[in-house]
Amino acid sequence: MSSKSSHEDRDYMRSRDVDQRASFGKRIQWYLEVAAWDVLYWWPLSLMSAERASNIGAWVARRIGPLLSQHKTALQNITRAYPDWSEKEVRETALLAWESAGRTAGELPHLPKLNPYGDNDAVTVIGAEGLDAISNGGRGAVLVSGHFANWEVMAAAICNRPVDCLVTYRAINNPHIDKRLNKARRAYGIGVLTPKGIGTRTLMKALKAGRSVAILNDQKFREGVAVPFFGQDAMTAPGPARLAIKYGVPIVPMSTVRTGPAKFEVTVHAPIIPRDSGDLDADVYDTVLRITQFIEARVRETPGQWFWMHKRWPKNKIGNGH
Repeated sequence: MSSKSSHEDRDYMRSRDVDQRASFGKRIQWYLEVAAWDVLYWWPLSLMSAERASNIGAWVARRIGPLLSQHKTALQNITRAYPDWSEKEVRETALLAWESAGRTAGELPHLPKLNPYGDNDAVTVIGAEGLDAISNGGRGAVLVSGHFANWEVMAAAICNRPVDCLVTYRAINNPHIDKRLNKARRAYGIGVLTPKGIGTRTLMKALKAGRSVAILNDQKFREGVAVPFFGQDAMTAPGPARLAIKYGVPIVPMSTVRTGPAKFEVTVHAPIIPRDSGDLDADVYDTVLRITQFIEARVRETPGQWFWMHKRWPKNKIGNGH
């Protein structure tokens, strides 16, 4: 094994327990899945332009998405968030969300080309001086965002500035596909990836050393803090708030908007400074609420570019939908 390959293996962080306990049948399934991933998805899309791959992904997702069970969840979520909307508005927003997800899938093989600071116009970064302030400050920050447009581009904007940052991500069940995505992310500048569920101590160690961490903070977390999201309580992970309070660092919100096929605008927003009242629970709640208000504001700006397909609110409060 080459030294480069060895280095990549050391950098690849993933719990080995689940993989090692997998049955023979599951391992065969993984190999079949990765073969289909390579032959039917990754290779064909990588051979075309990023714009065309994005368009194809949008076309496919807009047609297949409504056939999936997650479509009902999307319709219910949008109805709850916008109770005054017509059925047509709800359905069209759900289709736009599927289109955005499909574009993201189509753009993944082209991530190294979507250079936020390159000569092309693929990604424009607004407020990049906020990232420079983190680098020059020497004490790190907690960067937060949500599943807006192609959220992978936001991580590239952070690490290619560059900011010494650990980027969290949700590992894919299939370890072979997960490793391929890990390699693609590194190709466009992401230095350290930390799978969710593994890296809490890793994140704490990083912040203690003056490094930064990046976390998507817009999905349901059962053991989280209930804060209003579109006027209804939603369980939200308090991790980013607790980390920022514990290590005395700012929370820097970021957002991504798709402006065209494989074209984006990433914005670094004004930092959120956690309150320090001496009442930790109250301070955590206040900080989680402010992060969630930021997320909601961004969703309202481009509702068709948020990932509505996850179950954000408790079941017993889901409306009738359309």
